[in-house]
Amino acid sequence: MEQFFILAVSLGGLVVGSVAGYYARQTIAKKQAGSIEAKLSKLVEGAKTEARETLLQAKDKAVKILEEAKRDEKERAQVLERHEERLLKREEMLEQKMAGIEKTDLELAEKIERVKAIREEAESLHGKAEEKLAQVAKLSEAEAKQEIVRLAEKKQSEELAHHLQRLEQDKLEAVEKRALDVMATAIQRYSRTHVADITTSVVTLPDDDMKGRIIGREGRNIKALERLTGVDIIVDDTPGAITLSGFDPIRRAVAKSAIAKLVADGRIQPARIEEKVEEAKAEMKKKIQEAGEAAVYETSILDFPPPLVQLLGRLAFRVSYGQNVLLHSIEAAHLAGMIAQELGAKVEVAKKAALLHDIGKAIDHEVEGSHLELGRKILAKYHIPEAVIQAMEAHHEDYPFMTPEAMIVAAAESVSAARPGARRDTVENYIRRLEELEKVANSFEGVDKSYAIQAGREVRVFVVPEKVDDYAAMKLARDIADRIEEELRYPGEIKVNVIRELRAVEYAK
Repeated sequence: MEQFFILAVSLGGLVVGSVAGYYARQTIAKKQAGSIEAKLSKLVEGAKTEARETLLQAKDKAVKILEEAKRDEKERAQVLERHEERLLKREEMLEQKMAGIEKTDLELAEKIERVKAIREEAESLHGKAEEKLAQVAKLSEAEAKQEIVRLAEKKQSEELAHHLQRLEQDKLEAVEKRALDVMATAIQRYSRTHVADITTSVVTLPDDDMKGRIIGREGRNIKALERLTGVDIIVDDTPGAITLSGFDPIRRAVAKSAIAKLVADGRIQPARIEEKVEEAKAEMKKKIQEAGEAAVYETSILDFPPPLVQLLGRLAFRVSYGQNVLLHSIEAAHLAGMIAQELGAKVEVAKKAALLHDIGKAIDHEVEGSHLELGRKILAKYHIPEAVIQAMEAHHEDYPFMTPEAMIVAAAESVSAARPGARRDTVENYIRRLEELEKVANSFEGVDKSYAIQAGREVRVFVVPEKVDDYAAMKLARDIADRIEEELRYPGEIKVNVIRELRAVEYAK
């Protein structure tokens, strides 16, 4: 019974446990199902939310794409509109051009018709002229043709002469322009500062007591100095200085050096003076040699004999109208070399001739004769090539221009001598000389006006063509030159250029 009870209880407990387990499992299952459903619901809601966001984003993108498409379509429409406008404008321009071409064609056609009519009329008149000429002159047809040919040849000859004259004028202008370019290039490439020399030198003394010692007792010292040096010694009230006056720069330089030596030595008496003068002369000879050597080295001419170089150095102490002759010669040599190089002439010949063109001035105060003739003799003596002599001798146009180098040397010499600042002359004398030149030229009958140019080296005279013919113009130039030689004083030479210009004027009424 007890076992049955225990078994019944066990069975009851089992049944109760089973039911309770069933319900427990059902409850747990329901809870688990509820949690899964909740999760699924959340997932569904999340998916719906994400879908809505994705849809909204897609809509935004679609809207943007649509807007961009509309904007692109609008831009394309604008581009197409501009292209259409350009095409329309081009069509209008083409239509205008076509209209112009058609108009030009019509005008050309009309002109062609007029030319044909004029040609026919000319041929008709030509035939009538031949008949008239044959009738009037009683010439045969062949003779009339010969006469017409002669008249045509005459007309063509006149036209040819006019054409040649025009060509000659154009060629002359081109040559003048080339000459100006060459001269300007040479002057720009070489430029030297000029300081005008004067005919006096000043010797500075330590004190005024030295003036009395230079004069000496009864003037014996100053007389000895003047006798030995060949210069005038001026002792005046100028404090601490005396003046040496003389046209020869070499003598002045010797005197200045000798006096400086005497002042430094302190013993001033005739015997000492003679000794110092000899020393100064020896030093001067050396300076002259050095000046000549410096000149040839500067111009790169190194084949001159030593005596000729010595003579060239003497030009360093010669002046021409205030211009140092050696510096002038060196400058002329450089200019001549540059001009010769520009023109393709012989550079060495031109440079040598320009450097030596005034060599005669080294001895023209010692030997009788013009510096040009003396220069020719010097160059011949030292066996200088004939080409150099020919180029040198024509620089004042005393001899004809035998070679292109002769013309180059003359041009270089003129540029060096005539440019402003090269030679010393007062403004008053310069202006007076120009006025006198123009006054002499204007005093002749038939002269319209005249101008003195090139620093007074040339006077251009314009004449009245109705009063002065070509032959009278040549005679007038000679008469003006003779009058200038008789009445005026001037350095170098003056070119008289008479210009006659004929102008033919007619009026169509």
